[in-house]
Amino acid sequence: MAEPFKNLINADTVREASRHLKRAWPAFDASRFEALALQGLQDLEFKARAMHLCAALEATLPADFDQAAAIIEAALAPPGEGDDLSALRSGPQGLAGWVVWPLGEFVARRGTDAPQRSLQALHALTQRHTAEWAVRPFIERHPDIAFATLAAWCGDASAHVRRLASEGSRPRLPWGLQLKGLIRDPAPTLPLLRSLQDDSSAYVRRSVANHLNDIAKDHPQLIVQWLAEHLPDAPPARRALLRHACRTLIKQGHPQVLKAWGLGVPLRGEANLSVAPKRLAVGDSLALTVQLRSTAARVQTLLIDYAVHHVKASGELTPKVFKGWTLQLGAREHLTLNKRHSMRAVTTRRYHPGRHEVDLRINGQVLARAFFQLSV
Repeated sequence: MAEPFKNLINADTVREASRHLKRAWPAFDASRFEALALQGLQDLEFKARAMHLCAALEATLPADFDQAAAIIEAALAPPGEGDDLSALRSGPQGLAGWVVWPLGEFVARRGTDAPQRSLQALHALTQRHTAEWAVRPFIERHPDIAFATLAAWCGDASAHVRRLASEGSRPRLPWGLQLKGLIRDPAPTLPLLRSLQDDSSAYVRRSVANHLNDIAKDHPQLIVQWLAEHLPDAPPARRALLRHACRTLIKQGHPQVLKAWGLGVPLRGEANLSVAPKRLAVGDSLALTVQLRSTAARVQTLLIDYAVHHVKASGELTPKVFKGWTLQLGAREHLTLNKRHSMRAVTTRRYHPGRHEVDLRINGQVLARAFFQLSV
């Protein structure tokens, strides 16, 4: 069995933090920090562990925020190299990896009244893991200072700092404080995204795509306008970014977005969908078979997704769209497609027994349906 994700913050994390903070500030009460941080840590889930370590830091670092921030910076390892810092951990040279989360939370909590000094600390922290969650309170409480800083970061030599300008300002960042002002009006972040969408780092560009996808959930017409401005004559890397940014609207069958990608034309022909078995239990998998027949005299580009309509506790059905195929269907061609869909239990969805529906969506249109009975 895989190691629980929460164990990325563990007793070793606490001891490494204690050792390097003591190195950076000899007066640091390492024994008290470890006692506070280790008490009850094993019983906590992942985010709660980060917040628990932050509370121990608040109890043991100096009350003067500038001094505390300087200690944290001095305790850090050298900046990580490359785009992917996920494997980075603390070591002899200093702190890095998941310990950065509670360090960033400390800055977010204690540095509220010193935004410029706090952002300086986050600039250092994000190069050892990420400060995407910690920067958000400053965007909310000090927007002028924050956005001026984010704009400057778009030209930083570090891809991790450039990514923070996009990732930290996403309206709906997972695990992060929702930035309700940007959900209502994302205009302040658009200059950042324009500056970063052709970044040399795929890591940065992927963040821009996810940011635009966040915006698409509340302002689809803005994404339509963005495509009209930035898709024509776009280089391959930008086209890939924009396609990823449109994934939610494509799944929803948004007609203008589908048209922008050449997918707005209905299928000329027939489509049939069958599923097997007709009865299955949670943990089983469902076989989907799609049969296509073209009646067109030319090739058709098809985006094929499917939605499983899950039964809720109330008995109502709610659809969840899944990626299927993108293909070229030849003139008068007959084609059979097969896919297996797992019904195994996942933490993000609770299954309920009953009659479930599957629908087939081709270029945004529902063209076929099938049904199966699920037992729990």
